[in-house]
Amino acid sequence: MTTISGAEILIECWKRENVEVIFGYPGAATIDIHHHLGASSLRFVLCRHEQAAVHAAEGYARSTGRPGVVLVTSGPGATNTVTGLAGANMDSIPVIVFSGQVSRMLIGNDAFQEVDIVGVTRGITKHNYLVFSTQELAQCVKEAFHVATTGRPGAVLVDLPKDVLAGQAEFLYPRKVFLRAYQPHLTPHPKQVHKVVSLLKKATRPVIYAGGGVIAAGAAEELLTLAERLEIPVTCSLMGLGGFPGTHRLFLGMLGMHGLYRANMAVQKADLILAVGARFDDRVTGLLTQFAKEADIIHIDVDSTSIHKNREVDVPLVADARQALAAILDLLTPAPEYQAESRPLWLETISEWHRSCPLTYNQDDDPDGLIKPQMVIEALYQATRGKAVIVTDVGQHQMWAAQYYLYDNPRQFITSGGLGVMGFGLPAALGALVARPEATVITITGDGSVLMNIQELATVAQEGLPVKVAILNNGTLGMVRQLQDLFYDRRYAATTLGPWPDFVKLAAAFGLKGLVARTPAETREVIATALADPGPVIMDFKVSPRENVFPMVPAGRAIDEMILRPLELP
Repeated sequence: MTTISGAEILIECWKRENVEVIFGYPGAATIDIHHHLGASSLRFVLCRHEQAAVHAAEGYARSTGRPGVVLVTSGPGATNTVTGLAGANMDSIPVIVFSGQVSRMLIGNDAFQEVDIVGVTRGITKHNYLVFSTQELAQCVKEAFHVATTGRPGAVLVDLPKDVLAGQAEFLYPRKVFLRAYQPHLTPHPKQVHKVVSLLKKATRPVIYAGGGVIAAGAAEELLTLAERLEIPVTCSLMGLGGFPGTHRLFLGMLGMHGLYRANMAVQKADLILAVGARFDDRVTGLLTQFAKEADIIHIDVDSTSIHKNREVDVPLVADARQALAAILDLLTPAPEYQAESRPLWLETISEWHRSCPLTYNQDDDPDGLIKPQMVIEALYQATRGKAVIVTDVGQHQMWAAQYYLYDNPRQFITSGGLGVMGFGLPAALGALVARPEATVITITGDGSVLMNIQELATVAQEGLPVKVAILNNGTLGMVRQLQDLFYDRRYAATTLGPWPDFVKLAAAFGLKGLVARTPAETREVIATALADPGPVIMDFKVSPRENVFPMVPAGRAIDEMILRPLELP
């Protein structure tokens, strides 16, 4: 019997799972893996922080649909992955973190760099493993990939004791996995499908509410076909943007706390809502008791625990979103019978809402003559013709990127939704570029967010990744400042950042090009220069700190109770 080390077994497992890239940071607990990894065909991207490595893997996974893989050492290496794991799991992104651990005989002895990372991450991962022997390593890896990528995708952690990696065993990789307690239900129940179709045919004011599950399931084409066949307008959650073409005549824009007026009003006045791959989170629903009170609710989701969790629904359908929509389309003939006569009036009502309350801003009303941040997003959209992959951090810039850039394709918009992680954007963008080197990848960030993982500019430089970083620099923590502006008597406590650092000089310190824009004309020039450059470029846009994101639904209010403009402030 031929045996190989646990480290070699792990690398062979990765190859069997078609892994091409691993993100991470080395350490003593994982040195056996790196000893063999360097001689393999696999690419290791050396990030400068373990949290950033998980975000990079998430950017890789979000832009491809394939699992992102991370390798970190024990102790602080493992604990530094916690934020990334929690974010990926909340957003249903398949990420697998392999963490080093002290040898089995030292576990529980407070050994150097020992942490019970399985215990730490139990509540923020879909599942996790502590590998107890070299012989069972391959089985655990196979299960980890299966769990992370099937059903509702999520984050998985595999903890690897050092002596398991150093030990010897025969390499036997399982062909498939059967887990009795984990059997995702993918096929829609025919009876429920018939109920869905019956409600769709009767509805006069229907709306489709599409979430990230549409993208995860690869169901965008089926969603488009259904919407066009029955003339149903579509709104998307933040995570669902790109799941339906942003330039389509039936697209309403994003709904929720910073959703478009027409989207929120359509949902509140609808008589039927078809929710696909969405979870009715608080940023979408606002005051839950007032959400879509006039509508029957159909909820399609592969995760049965998401149905009825926040909003009681009339027709639940537990299934893969693509399979469910395909089954619905099968029951709708090419010329289906539905309330076609009602659609023109419904769509005209929605159009009137948009005409009366469009997205708007005034570039010329800033007393200091600074750039309006919305203008930067619009200029980026125009310069890229809407074709770039946009990766954001979290804050005001994230909402403007959701409002003013129109996404026609799935996996074109990458952001941290559920956990809302500042510092996500730069490493996620480098992960997206590793996955799709041919793409134009722009990370839209703020001066607060970008500093949280600014060290990844070293990774960008070392790997030669031509990411374009657009910093909307307003000298504040904008979203918190907005809350202080609107609801806390304009007492700006702990939100002023000042004019530091000089991002052009900081870019130069990493050997990168830095550009600054202070006027609208300079904004367009900087964007054109950056996009023409074949390498990475940091763009510093000096934007107005007075600008807030509107519409906005205040906490505890229904989503049709929007603040639409600054004149309506209390």
